[in-house]
Amino acid sequence: MKKLIVLPMILFASAVYACDGVLPHNDLRIPMDKNEGLSRLQYDQVINKVQKIYEPIAVEHGAVLKIARKWSSSTVNAGTYRDEEGKHWHMNLYGGLARHPFMTEDAYALVICHELGHHIGGAPKKIIKKKQDWSSTEGQADYWANLKCLRRVFKDENNSAAIQDAEVPAIVTKECEASFRLKSETDLCIRLGMASKALTKISAVARRTETPEFETPDSSIVTQHYFKHPLPQCRLDSFFQGALCQRDFATAVSQVHERPGTCHPDHGDQTGNRPLCWYKP
Repeated sequence: MKKLIVLPMILFASAVYACDGVLPHNDLRIPMDKNEGLSRLQYDQVINKVQKIYEPIAVEHGAVLKIARKWSSSTVNAGTYRDEEGKHWHMNLYGGLARHPFMTEDAYALVICHELGHHIGGAPKKIIKKKQDWSSTEGQADYWANLKCLRRVFKDENNSAAIQDAEVPAIVTKECEASFRLKSETDLCIRLGMASKALTKISAVARRTETPEFETPDSSIVTQHYFKHPLPQCRLDSFFQGALCQRDFATAVSQVHERPGTCHPDHGDQTGNRPLCWYKP
């Protein structure tokens, strides 16, 4: 009898390949009766918006994007995985994360973009058992989420109106204005930055670390790529540098090489580069 139960579990484990959640494993739980974040309507609207844009893009990559809306779950996280052939990209979006008091609609869109980034965010990839995995590293998924995904999602929206009531740090405005000439581009950059701040505040709560700030970038330097979740400050730096990079969202990244479609010191870029707290050029 035990063999009949265990065997399907083993088969299932070998049939799918999962990556870590948008947050490291944590014990935070927010049930439906404790909601201080997004409403169910807001949750669905954000998912619908991103899904409408990226379902066709998944098809272009020979895959089907399947999103499981787990609103009733209290889990404060989100995750993604794919089948062995890479033909089905599954995403689990748990209601607990959407209900966090720091969550915003823009930050939740960034969550989805991060998860998509594991599939198409490009190199560097994770190394599993000394072999290159299908999944982009956590830092790369963060960087790509703003560099390509959220920028694509928000490109035709009124980004000026979206940030008009936000308490934008002076350094965010200054750096966005330094990177972009047009006000519409600057407004979009600021919007991406504020979404990043909201999500990394939640990351800090989950990891019980200090709240990251734009004014205090992580000064650590890795000797090789870090594949797991960087600390919240390093993640904020990654998200924001993705927002500051001037490469067009339509310019594709490479799943093999790290430079195409990104900002990189070898291109002469002074800003918008992946932070050295997880990335080794």
